[in-house]
Amino acid sequence: MHRRTSRRILFVGLAALAAGPLAAKTFLSADEALHLAFPSCKVERRTVFLTPGQLAAARKLAGGEIKSALVNPYRAVCTGKDAGTAYFDSHVVRTLPETLMVVVDPEGKVSRVEVLAFAEPEDYLPPGRWYGQFLGNGLSDELALGHRIRGVTGASLTARATTEAVRRVLAIHQALQGAPEKKKP
Repeated sequence: MHRRTSRRILFVGLAALAAGPLAAKTFLSADEALHLAFPSCKVERRTVFLTPGQLAAARKLAGGEIKSALVNPYRAVCTGKDAGTAYFDSHVVRTLPETLMVVVDPEGKVSRVEVLAFAEPEDYLPPGRWYGQFLGNGLSDELALGHRIRGVTGASLTARATTEAVRRVLAIHQALQGAPEKKKP
């Protein structure tokens, strides 16, 4: 009996290890976030491959790494007018992932930032009002921590990761402007 109990504990422990880290806390699905951002709008998902020139330009504009040339912008049209474009950005905060939706308005400014999933302890998640400071900002040197974006005590790594994600999205959006989007066949 003792040996059987030990095996059971070992099996449960190995199963837990095989399952990997705890799942991220999911706040919204992509569809729910898109509906919040663009109620009653037609949203079209596109698959875009940044050219080497666009990728280099986006990296320079973002001031950091952009790991993939594959981008999926979600362009919304409401009553025949451009309502903006949403991008989803998944990145590591400290050691665990976060997924954000960043909406860029037709003028190239942030109109919404939503946290869809956050795997770090929730203590590292800034309050909702903190994300509001991105609204109305376009890509500039001032869109940085310590400039237009205030840091958050106890969530400094999240603040940095979020700011970098918003800059990445704006840089990709800007790099795509004026270039025809190519859909994946």
